[in-house]
Amino acid sequence: MEIATSPLVARIDSRLDRLDLTAEEAFRRAGLAPDLLEKLRAGKAPAPRGPKLVRLAEELGTSVAYLVGLDPDAAPPAELLQDDQATLGLLAGDEEALLRAYRRLDPAARAALQLVVQKMAGPA
Repeated sequence: MEIATSPLVARIDSRLDRLDLTAEEAFRRAGLAPDLLEKLRAGKAPAPRGPKLVRLAEELGTSVAYLVGLDPDAAPPAELLQDDQATLGLLAGDEEALLRAYRRLDPAARAALQLVVQKMAGPA
């Protein structure tokens, strides 16, 4: 039994062909799992959302609206640009990952990281 290709997967494939990129390379550059396209094809992974979807569109040289099948000149729905909440409930997935990594640091590394992040973020 063949699984029907979703419009998102078809558009990703089209952009990959046009740019002569492999899925693995494009997804890796976008900060996504290199095998995500295969998982999307098999229906074993949800479509990327939020910043992940934006990075994928940028890597493929197109817009989020195009990837999700909307008029390329239209703004994508806000819910597609929001990251899913992570398992802690109040944090986005990337925020939770940062918090978990931070908690593994020793006190000196935590202090150093806090200084770096404050410098990067600029004035409050």
